[in-house]
Amino acid sequence: MNDLLPLLVAVPLCGAALLVAGGRRVPRVLAESVGCAVSAGTAGLAITLLLNSSPPMAEWVGGWTPVDGHSVGIVLVGDGPGLGMAALASVLTLAALAYSWRYFDEPPRRHAGSFPALILLLQAGMCGFAIAGDLFNAFVWFELMSVVAYALTGTRVEEAKAVQGALTFGVVTSLGAYAMLMGIGLLYARTGELSMAQIGRALDAHGPPDGLVLAAFVLVLTGLLIKSAAVPFHFWLPDAHAVAPTPVCMLLSGVMVELGVYGIWRVYGTVFAGPGGIPAADLERALLVLGAVTAMIGAVMCWYQRHIKRLLAYSTVAHTGLFLIGVGVLSPEADDGVALYILGHAGVKAALFACTGILLDRYGAVDEHALYGRVRELRGVAVLYTVGGLALAGLPPFGTGFGKAVTEEAVGGPLVALFVLASAVTAGAVLRVAARVFLGLGPAPEDGTEYETTGAGERPETRHRLSRIPDTMTAVPALLLAGSLAVGVAPGLGVLLSHAVNEAGSGGAVVPAPHWSPAGVLLDLVSTALALGLAALAVTRPGWLAAPRRALPLRRLQSGHVGDYVAWVLVGATVLGALALPGLPG
Repeated sequence: MNDLLPLLVAVPLCGAALLVAGGRRVPRVLAESVGCAVSAGTAGLAITLLLNSSPPMAEWVGGWTPVDGHSVGIVLVGDGPGLGMAALASVLTLAALAYSWRYFDEPPRRHAGSFPALILLLQAGMCGFAIAGDLFNAFVWFELMSVVAYALTGTRVEEAKAVQGALTFGVVTSLGAYAMLMGIGLLYARTGELSMAQIGRALDAHGPPDGLVLAAFVLVLTGLLIKSAAVPFHFWLPDAHAVAPTPVCMLLSGVMVELGVYGIWRVYGTVFAGPGGIPAADLERALLVLGAVTAMIGAVMCWYQRHIKRLLAYSTVAHTGLFLIGVGVLSPEADDGVALYILGHAGVKAALFACTGILLDRYGAVDEHALYGRVRELRGVAVLYTVGGLALAGLPPFGTGFGKAVTEEAVGGPLVALFVLASAVTAGAVLRVAARVFLGLGPAPEDGTEYETTGAGERPETRHRLSRIPDTMTAVPALLLAGSLAVGVAPGLGVLLSHAVNEAGSGGAVVPAPHWSPAGVLLDLVSTALALGLAALAVTRPGWLAAPRRALPLRRLQSGHVGDYVAWVLVGATVLGALALPGLPG
């Protein structure tokens, strides 16, 4: 089945080309149907290949196989983690297209296929990045999905804030791409190879790591950390989420950010994990420090938001920190936990954004204060939103709780408290919004606190405010939450996932399959109870948990000025280098 791997990229690319060419001549319903069909077909192919990925597959595109151990060809790798991420990206793409069915303002005349074509291009980029076996083409797919994401973020080009958000997104993540490309150039200069596995072998043959290897490591990981929105590289994410269309937010937070975390795991394990790369202790120190800071700052900033889309974006930042901690532990058990956590989180976060999009299109606002008590009529959406908040906290038996419990057991020590607190604070913020917006609980909020943006008076993404919510807009988040639940309860899923992850990342080592443990269930219940307690306290005693003055400097860092964000990228790259430096010889 190796020859089917290129189709994961070719099918959505051809579908996008077909929509661009034929979208001028077909009605909108047909263009959107074609987009859904192509996305579904790619998802089915990814799942089929995933179920048949043992042993891992490799395909040298065009027959450019290595000669005497050297090659300049394009290699695609079809192992469990890569195909799993491609399947996740494809399923969420299908969900986003289904959610946006006849959703936006009517597109300009003769451009009915533009939006689904862009979504399919994004899907192709994500699938290509997931299965890329060489660094240069990983960069190419990295750039494809980034460029398309810029265009999708700035869909409303007539609005200044949409253009600003897309421009900030483009500038910051382009810096990450340039850094990654320079790192690839250094590795090619040292090894003469682009295939990840061959680079790793060549570095090991060269001897102990030196300054060039460290520089390449820092540059490549800087690009991936920007994509994963780790602190201090994260500033583009809330600004982009605040202006991006809801289906795009579902993909950005549901899978694109997680692809950055996957890239870090893949690149280190394949390129830098040997004796000629970066010592494991140095990577562990770097990722644990960055992950802990990301989780803490993301959780705090999440709590102090009233713009609901920005609140959910900071929740993504906080959970990215938890994923980085799990990857940084460098244990097969933690890898299993992070994989489960990512699967569960993808469904929950995409569902929460979908529900938030309903509020925007029904009431013209995504502001917690402006929506206070106005959404009592949407009982079904209230249930979905509340369930999403509880799942975000790690409520058993959701996949988020399963992944969190497995990762906590692998991480151990004081970091377990950080997992509990970050999950509780981000989920508590979501539940607080649910209590105020859908139930009108607590005193009416006051507008005396300084915020970066409020989310009031937003323009709906539909032609007019919706008087009736389309069934697709409620069915999609319900199915996404059901999928997250299935991750935690599906028999044998943990065994299959562990086998796929560890066959690729641990040389086939035998690792106990992830399972629910009493301690894990207890910690999940503690984080859920704490989230409910924080939400109740915020509703009944809002002054107690209001933003203190000492938190304002932290919030002002999200200035909206792209120059500030570029400076923080340089600071982050410097910190990453300092954290990775001590283990180098001499």
